[in-house]
Amino acid sequence: MESGLFITFEGSEGCGKTTQITALKARLEASGNDVRQVREPGGTVVGEKIRDLLQYTPEAANMFPEAELCLFAASRSQLVREVIAPTLAAGTDVIADRFFDSTTVYQGVGRGLPLDQVHSINGLAVGGHRPHLTVLLDMDSGHAFERVTKRAGVEDRMEQLPPEFYESVRQGYLDIARDEPDRMKVVDASQSIEKVSEDIWAHVEAARSLLTTNS
Repeated sequence: MESGLFITFEGSEGCGKTTQITALKARLEASGNDVRQVREPGGTVVGEKIRDLLQYTPEAANMFPEAELCLFAASRSQLVREVIAPTLAAGTDVIADRFFDSTTVYQGVGRGLPLDQVHSINGLAVGGHRPHLTVLLDMDSGHAFERVTKRAGVEDRMEQLPPEFYESVRQGYLDIARDEPDRMKVVDASQSIEKVSEDIWAHVEAARSLLTTNS
């Protein structure tokens, strides 16, 4: 039976996931927990190859949504079985920068693919390995878009999408949070970094307590 805590982070581009994941990992380790951090797509040799194709390969600019969906699922399938499942089984916590909710929102809601098909593919990819806690860093879509446009470096394919796409992504996430309030916790990402971190920690402690109780 899994004994590690499985935490995923979700939110639109520019919401501050990287900062908060780094802070949470450090705090968990300081509290005596072993932690493995992963990202999607990626986290394995197979996944990193797919990540490059999805995000940075110029020749893939005209990729169809169906192909995009299947590639994300392929990366996730490998990550779950090669890394996430054995890590949790060993008692180590896992923090994932995105997981299946991203596919539901970006490819389902954003790209307009049938949600029943997206859910089926997600289910095949992850099997029974669902997060104990999903932190949704929620932010006004306009503010998130501004953050992305101010970043230095090469934009990936998802960061080049228009503001309207960001708004549909935000609403898609909030719809999931409404339907699955026990798993997905909404945190206001427009607060100070410190306040966001404290809100996240409160949810992590609650999830840990629940996991311990049910073990």
